[in-house]
Amino acid sequence: MEKPLTIGNVARRAGVGVETVRFYERQGLLHEPERRASGYRQYDEGVVDRLRFIRRAKELGFTLKEIAELLDLRHDPAATRSDVRERVRGKVEDIEAKVRDLLRIKDVLLALERTCHGHGPAEDCPILATIDRPDEATTTTGDPQGAAGGRGKRHAKSPS
Repeated sequence: MEKPLTIGNVARRAGVGVETVRFYERQGLLHEPERRASGYRQYDEGVVDRLRFIRRAKELGFTLKEIAELLDLRHDPAATRSDVRERVRGKVEDIEAKVRDLLRIKDVLLALERTCHGHGPAEDCPILATIDRPDEATTTTGDPQGAAGGRGKRHAKSPS
């Protein structure tokens, strides 16, 4: 039988912090470990592998809820590779939507940048004036004046 690991050893081997291990326990991603008579947690080597999986899945953009679903699929005898593939396809679609949003935001910011020569007092800056206008002034359509009919997400709103 392998020697039980302390929370510090588990965290170090998995490349996460001790508080992260505790957090994942509270979130249900890790099972509550047995405790020694002294109250210290006792982990087995499998927890290190599970933590590494969680860390890598997070690096790929999966949420904790999505990671829990992936972990559940792994241990569900009725689950198929297709079920896992669907989760990955959904994540790819989420990322593609975020990339589109970020590109629209970039276009608006670049257009805003072109409206300002960078000299003079900030209070007269056309960038600030445009952002200060009603919603249509900063739609993410690539048109800083909002002339494109307000398509796209709105990211800056003036207080009413």
